[in-house]
Parts: sequence; C-alpha cells; structure tokens
Amino acid sequence: MKTTGPQEIQAAIEKIELYFAAHPGSPSAVRQPLLSVRGKVWVALLGPNLREGIAGFGPTVEAALSDFDAQYLGALRPPNDVETTSRIRQTA
Repeated sequence: MKTTGPQEIQAAIEKIELYFAAHPGSPSAVRQPLLSVRGKVWVALLGPNLREGIAGFGPTVEAALSDFDAQYLGALRPPNDVETTSRIRQTA
C-alpha cells in the first residue's frame, strides 16, 4: 500500500484551495468536506460516514469536489413528482 507523502499532501491542498477559489459559492467551498484518497479514488465526504453523509468521488481532487457539489445540490432538490406538477398546472 502506497503512503501519501508530504509533497502529495501539499499538492492536494493546493488543488483544493484552487478549486475553492474558482468556485467560491459552491457547496464544497462553503461546507469544506473531508477529503481522503482510497486507492486511486478521491473522496469528498460531509457527514459521519458514506451512508449518512453526502459524498463525491473522482480520480482527482477537483473531480471529487465537483461530484460532491452535484450530490449536495441533488440532495436539496425535491424528486420530480409528476403528480404534483400535474396538480399545479391544473390550478393555474
């Protein structure tokens, strides 16, 4: 198992800071999820674990943060309920 050295950690921190600067209002910049790497996959996690939290995955730091942003925003959106949409159209 390969361990992450100081240079890899510093490079990851710089990528995180650049992503946050480029996307200052994004969920990842605001909530700052925990980042870790599992094998070749980066994980951005907000919450106690994968089951209870919101997570993003990717082959790079930026991809994991971008996926986290999409998952976070997706969790806030209500499901597309056709019946509710139909009822709204009928009352309009």
